[in-house]
Amino acid sequence: MLDPVNAHMRQKRLLKVLEDRKLDAAVLGISKHVHYFTAHLPFWQNHAAAVIFADGRSALISANSPDPKAAADSLLAYDATWAGTQRQEQPALVAAEVLKLLTGKNATRIGIDASPVTAILATTFGKSCVPIDADVWQLRRAKDPDELRLMRVGIDCCRAMYARARQIIEPGIDEMRVFRELADVATEVAGEPLSDYLGNDYACGIIGGAPRKGRAAAAGELYILDLGPAYRGYFSDTARAISVDRKPTDAQLEAWRVVTGVHPIVQKLAKPGARCRDIYLAVDEYYQQQIDKPFPHHLGHGVGLQPHEFPHLNPKWDDVLIEGEVFTCEPGLYGAELGGGMRIENQYLVTADGVENLTPFPLELA
Repeated sequence: MLDPVNAHMRQKRLLKVLEDRKLDAAVLGISKHVHYFTAHLPFWQNHAAAVIFADGRSALISANSPDPKAAADSLLAYDATWAGTQRQEQPALVAAEVLKLLTGKNATRIGIDASPVTAILATTFGKSCVPIDADVWQLRRAKDPDELRLMRVGIDCCRAMYARARQIIEPGIDEMRVFRELADVATEVAGEPLSDYLGNDYACGIIGGAPRKGRAAAAGELYILDLGPAYRGYFSDTARAISVDRKPTDAQLEAWRVVTGVHPIVQKLAKPGARCRDIYLAVDEYYQQQIDKPFPHHLGHGVGLQPHEFPHLNPKWDDVLIEGEVFTCEPGLYGAELGGGMRIENQYLVTADGVENLTPFPLELA
């Protein structure tokens, strides 16, 4: 799990938000936020809450029993199950415990996230509740060492999944078999069940999509694998394309040259202070020069506790890169003449003076 020492550091960063917003406390009920600030990962069917007061004290309300390893000064629990049955009223039970804590500290101006737990609190505090989701998203951008350790496990799963895919993909293989075998590999590498779905795309001959029952890969097609195994709540996100018969056509090889040519551009431009919109526009200009067509979709996005988070390499946003965040770069080209198309996605860690490629796996089609 996450390291409680790092979780306490993250709580201290949140105190600056409380100071700036003149808040008495922050209440976080989204499981990913609770995990981030306390190192406690709630079971997927349970609700929990983290409370951080302006004086620096913190509390965790968890399901069924206190978590002694969590980063919190007060460890509380509520009955989330009765005789093995999950109680549906869990958000109200958690909110009741939070309300006792807030009343005991005379906290009246409260920062909240958009969760079922805090929605109930809002009925009590009304306008004294201040949404702080946007602040938390920004705090989550730069990854701490404990977060990167978890993310690297998901990346290791990806590495093994691509290696297995290159062993088994051939004309006639069923897409569902590919999915099952890659899921087995990821679980073996992680040493435990993965915490979320294993990625977006497991289809061949098309732009992407879920594996299709009874759909066999055919010679001449490209198999797009966009993999995103999540380990203990933290996502990876990578993509490769594999020639089903290992005989890529001239058109496919030329498209591969164009697509892989994007990554050196991003690696050159990406560093703290770089504007994501500028990086996107540089890649769009490159596509216009190479194929006389605009770039077809977003260039990439941040990844961490969610598969898509800040920063956004997308002209709809104008994010500025900061040191410590992890983002993806996923250029692609698609079309019937390419046997579906390809997408080549890496994850990059923003360092003090550039980026580190966290996913240096083979890029080749064959």
